[in-house]
Amino acid sequence: MVGPLGGAVMIHYMGVDIGTSGSKAVVFDDTGRQVAMAYREYDLQSPQPGWAELDSNEVMDSCLAIIAEAASQLPAKSVRGLGISSQGEAFTALDANGNVLSNALVSSDVRAATYSSDWSKEFGIDKLYQITGHTSHPMFSLFKLLWLRDNQPEVWSKAAKFLCFEDLLQFRLGVDAAIGWPLAGRTMLFDVRKHEWSGAIMEAVGLRTDQLARPLPSGSVSGKISPSIAADLGLADNCLVVTAGHDQPCGALGAGVTEPGVAMYATGTVECITPAFCEPRFTASLQKNNLCTYDHTVPGMYATVAFSLTGGNILKWFREQFGSTEVEQEKQTSTNAYDLLLRAAGEDPSDLLVLPYFTPTGTPYFDTEATGAILGLRLTTTRGQIIRALLEGVAFEMRLNMDILEYSGLAINELRAIGGGAKSRTWTQLKADVMGKPISILDVTEAGCLGAAALSKSADSGEPITQLASSWTNVIGTVEPRADIADRYTQRFEQYKKLYPTLRPLQI
Repeated sequence: MVGPLGGAVMIHYMGVDIGTSGSKAVVFDDTGRQVAMAYREYDLQSPQPGWAELDSNEVMDSCLAIIAEAASQLPAKSVRGLGISSQGEAFTALDANGNVLSNALVSSDVRAATYSSDWSKEFGIDKLYQITGHTSHPMFSLFKLLWLRDNQPEVWSKAAKFLCFEDLLQFRLGVDAAIGWPLAGRTMLFDVRKHEWSGAIMEAVGLRTDQLARPLPSGSVSGKISPSIAADLGLADNCLVVTAGHDQPCGALGAGVTEPGVAMYATGTVECITPAFCEPRFTASLQKNNLCTYDHTVPGMYATVAFSLTGGNILKWFREQFGSTEVEQEKQTSTNAYDLLLRAAGEDPSDLLVLPYFTPTGTPYFDTEATGAILGLRLTTTRGQIIRALLEGVAFEMRLNMDILEYSGLAINELRAIGGGAKSRTWTQLKADVMGKPISILDVTEAGCLGAAALSKSADSGEPITQLASSWTNVIGTVEPRADIADRYTQRFEQYKKLYPTLRPLQI
């Protein structure tokens, strides 16, 4: 684009990712090159065992601060579009004046466990699945809302709106709040076939549709930021605010997952595989194994989320409990302690088996009471073998999920690695060997923000999001499974599949 004096006008697009421990804003130019970033952390509150909350005002203030900080690193008013990727499930109650009435209850909050069990049976377990594409778990907004209704009636009666973080930030930006279909799906209030709030569920809960944000497909313009707010934040006048949705499909889009057979493999606090498919898929196998079906960020496509809640937490746990040597080396040499631990893990399979339930499980079991185990310890077992076995356990869990997906007709031929763990060749090679699949390495460091920003550019320019995702995402390498080691892991996987059914009755 050419400016009024003949010079080129800089155009940028921003993706905001609202997470559980912090939020980041990342800006890309119109070729997909990252040019600016800002990040703020905030504290997770746990006022009672099993409770996990965020101060919604603190989260929103952090989001506005990082938007302004990232924009300040660029030519003034050059950010023309903003997309928002958000953690799922968490919601905030607002009064008629837009004031926050309660903290947001995040995914790991399990206070609604009784509701997810009893209410689902009363409503109809199959009926609920056929509407929402999800199976019951206390993480979902539906059950947290029921808990709020019955346990904090003063908040419930004053609430004019219940907004998830994507739509709450839009509200704070001064636009008529809308929620992307993928995030709406994570509330378990949304009909994923009709793409509307479910009348049957809303009536059973006692909610009105005007208490929720407008559900729109990812990549829809929900509004334009007013010139005064845009000026305060350093954005272009009438900057577009565009729906993106749940963080996992946004990350998958940022990894270029736009067709069947390809899946994002994210390694962070949670380990997650997100494939794409062309039509909603409801099967007994997916339902039994708690593998959902909901909207992808690509128009007309769907996704599921296979995840281990332990994930990268397991390496963090080892670092904190047994990694004092590496932590001290990090201080003295500036070499990352995690890199040192991964180096100690070596390249060869361990002789141990780990059941990686150091947190409640994710898919396929949705077991909030499960505990972990390390089997096969001997006096000859080394520290490095234990490190490797912990990582193998999480990888086996993800292979278990992937096998269920393939049995359900959702074959995965290529995995695309994102997240902090993707930076480690050793860790990625281990995963490729365990999964028996090639893993592509990308030049994307902030896939969720990239996906959200790409959706905002697509809305602004009219360029199809699939084309943008392809041009903005580059595969820079592939890690192939090593045939001999992959065969050994396949044999060991048969043993792994017996661990949970065998040990569950013995767990303490």
